[in-house]
Amino acid sequence: MRDFSTGHEWLSINTATVRKQLGVEAPLARIIDQCAERGIRAISPWRDQVAAAGIEPIGRQLKALGIGLSGYCRGGFFPAADRAGLQLALEDNRRAIDEARLLGAPCLVLVVGSLPGALDGHPVHKDIGRVRGEVRDGIAATLEYARQVGMPLAIEPLHPMQAADRACINTLEQALDLCEELDPGRTGMLGVAVDVYHVWWDPKLRQQIARAGAARLLAYHVCDWLTPTRDLLSDRGMMGDGVIELRRIRGWVEDAGYRGFSEVEIFSDRDWWQRDGGETLDTCIERHRSVV
Repeated sequence: MRDFSTGHEWLSINTATVRKQLGVEAPLARIIDQCAERGIRAISPWRDQVAAAGIEPIGRQLKALGIGLSGYCRGGFFPAADRAGLQLALEDNRRAIDEARLLGAPCLVLVVGSLPGALDGHPVHKDIGRVRGEVRDGIAATLEYARQVGMPLAIEPLHPMQAADRACINTLEQALDLCEELDPGRTGMLGVAVDVYHVWWDPKLRQQIARAGAARLLAYHVCDWLTPTRDLLSDRGMMGDGVIELRRIRGWVEDAGYRGFSEVEIFSDRDWWQRDGGETLDTCIERHRSVV
C-alpha cells in the first residue's frame, strides 16, 4: 500500500463535503481556493456548482492553481416515466460528458437512477426490473458518445437503502456485470466508482474489487458509516469516526491495481456541514494521513 502518513498528495475533495458549511452554500471558486491553500491537488465538483460559477472561469481557475479532477459528479438518472423522459436523460448525459471533458476529468460518475418520481415520494410505477433495463440501455447509448470523445464512465453502486429512488444498481457485482456486458474488451471506457459508504457491508466486496482490476477501478470515494446513522442520505461520518475498515479496503483496491486519488465525499447535515469549511478540510487532511 502507498504510505499516506507523511503527505496528502493523493487526497481529493468531493466538493459536496464543504458546500453547505454553516448553512451557507459555498461558491465553488472559494472551495477551490481553500483547497489550493492547503496543497490539495484534486477535487470532484458537482455539475450544479460548475453551472453556477461558469465552466470556463472554473476551468481557468483550476488550471492556474494546478488542481485537477478525480471525477465529475454526476451523470446517470436514466429511467423515466415515458419515452420523452428517457430521451431527455440521454441528452443530459451527453452534456455532462462534454462538461467533464472540458474540465479534464478522468471520468464521469454515474448515479444511475431508479423508480421515476420516487425521489419526490410519488413513484410512477414499482417495476424495478423495468428501470434496471432502462439503466442498461441508457448506459449503452451514453457509452457510444463517451467513446467518441474519450470520456470514461464510472458506474457508482449505491447502498440498497437507496434502491428505490437514487440507484437500482446496489452492489459492485451488479455494476461489474453491466461493465462486462457493455464493454467486454475492458477498454477503460466503462468502469466503477467504489464508494466505501455504499459497499463496505458487501460480503463479496474483496472478490469484486479484485474482479474489477485496474481497468475498471476508475474512482475511489471515502468517508465513514456512523452508528447510529440518523439520516440515510446526509449523515455520513468523517473517516475514522465510524465502523468502516478503511485501511483494509484501500489495501484491496490497491492490490487490484488502483493508484488514483482517495476522494472524500461527506454529506453531513448535523455535523460537518455545520462547521467551518477550513476546519473540515483540515480534518480531511489529517484523517487521510492517519486512517485512510
